[in-house]
Amino acid sequence: MRAAEKGVSLSLLEVDVDSESADRGLLGIVKDTPAGPLALRTVVRIAAHDTEKSILRDIVEWADEHSPVDDAVRRAVPVELTVVVG
Repeated sequence: MRAAEKGVSLSLLEVDVDSESADRGLLGIVKDTPAGPLALRTVVRIAAHDTEKSILRDIVEWADEHSPVDDAVRRAVPVELTVVVG
């Protein structure tokens, strides 16, 4: 969407997201080890004909800054648990 706003027609857009977690925390074996990801990595492959690399980089960086998932991961957000049984 940001590329379209900038008048850029993308010829390639691939996003790979990977995380690293500790199985001991995930399985509850070690209390002091978090169950969630210890690290996240995102790789974006982007291309467009007749478009400067800096513009493509700006599009990706803007998207990263406005991603609700990235925002939730980067800062602590309240989590509410509701259990309904029966």
